Amino acid sequence: MNALRNYFNKIKPNFEEGGKYHAFRSVYEGFESFLFVPNTTSKSGVHIHDSIDSKRIMSMVVIALMPAMLFGMYNVGYQHFKAIGVDAGFWSLFGYGFLAVLPKIIVSYVVGLGIEFVAAQWKHEEIQEGYLVTGLLVPLIVPVECPLWIIAVAVAFSVIFCKEVFGGTGMNVFNPALIARAFMFFAYPVKMSGDAVWVAKDAICGIGAGNVVDGFSGATALGQAATATSSAGFAPFNMDMITGLIPGSIGETSVIAIAIGAVILLWTGVASWKTMLSVFVGGAVMALIFNAVGPDTAIAHMPWYEHLCLGGFCFGAVFMATDPVTSARTEIGKYWYGFLIGIMAIVIRVLNPGYPEGMMLAILLLNVFAPLIDYFVVQSNISKRAKRAIKSNN
Repeated sequence: MNALRNYFNKIKPNFEEGGKYHAFRSVYEGFESFLFVPNTTSKSGVHIHDSIDSKRIMSMVVIALMPAMLFGMYNVGYQHFKAIGVDAGFWSLFGYGFLAVLPKIIVSYVVGLGIEFVAAQWKHEEIQEGYLVTGLLVPLIVPVECPLWIIAVAVAFSVIFCKEVFGGTGMNVFNPALIARAFMFFAYPVKMSGDAVWVAKDAICGIGAGNVVDGFSGATALGQAATATSSAGFAPFNMDMITGLIPGSIGETSVIAIAIGAVILLWTGVASWKTMLSVFVGGAVMALIFNAVGPDTAIAHMPWYEHLCLGGFCFGAVFMATDPVTSARTEIGKYWYGFLIGIMAIVIRVLNPGYPEGMMLAILLLNVFAPLIDYFVVQSNISKRAKRAIKSNN
C-alpha cells in the first residue's frame, strides 16, 4: 500500500488548482478517499467530531451484504441445475451463479458511479460514497433473468431523479435502490414477475448447458399464495425458506445470510435495532390480524412467521428500512417508522394480489412519512418539556 500511496502523492499536483488535470480533481479525490483514510480534518463549521464517517458506514454495509450476495450466487446455480434435472457440485453451482450475477453488479456500478462522477465534476463537488451500497443493493433485489439493459436504465433513472435532483447523497427522500426496483417493476413488469424470471434458463460459458425442463415452475412461494384458489394454497413452511434454497430475487432468499448481515450492522452501530425489530413486530402483528379476520385467501391465512421469511421482508427490514438517510431519525420515531413498514408490507401483500411482495412499496411509502413522524415526535417532546416547565414555575 505504501507504493500506491506514494504514487497518489506523486500525481496529486496534476489534479490540484493549476495542474494539468485540475478539471478532474473530484475524480482523483474520489479514488483517494476510497482507497485511503483522508489525512485532512475540518477546520471550521463543525461542532461534533465523530470517527464514523460516510465511507466507514458504506463500507460496513457492503461487508454486511456479502453473505447474502455470495449465497445468492450459489442459489442461482442451485435453482438452475435443479430446473434442468442435473446434479452438480458446489463449485459448479457457485460458478454458474457467479457468472450470472457478476455482470449485473458491474453494470450497476459502471452506470451509477459514472453518473455520480459526471455530476460531481459538473457541480465541482467531492464524489460521495453513497452509491457504494446502492450499486450492490440493486443487483441483489432483482430476478436473475432481469436483462442488463433494464438494470442500466433503472440505475440511471434512480441516480438522476432520486439523488442528484435532490442534491446528492444524504439529500434524497427515497431509497435509491428501491426506486430503481420500482422503476423496473412498473416499466417492465413482464421482466420482473411471473414464473420464468426467477430461474436462469440459459447456459453461461458452457456451464450448466441446457434449458429449463418443460413443466418446471420457478414461481416464488408468495406468488403461488397470491394466485391460489384455496385459502390453504400457501406453501407449507420448510427449512428451505430459512436457508434460502428457493426461487426469489438474488439476495433476498436466505434468512440466515441476511441475519449474519444484520448482526454485522448492529454490532458496528451502523443500523438501528429499533427500526429493524419494529419492522418484524409490525409484520407479525398484521399477519396475525389477517389470520383471524382477513379475507378467505391463501396469502391472508399464511402463518406470520412464513410471511416474515418469504420474499424481501427480511432483506428490506435489515438493509432498506434502516437506511439512515430515508428513515426516521428520532429514537421514538424509529419504532413507529419500522412498525408501520411491517404493517403496510403485509397489507399490500394480502389486499393487492398484483403486488405479492409488498415490502418495496411499504418502505417507499414510509420514506415519504418519515419526516412527518419525526416532526410529531419532536413536537411531542417540546410539549412535554413546556408542561414540565409550567409545573416547575408554579
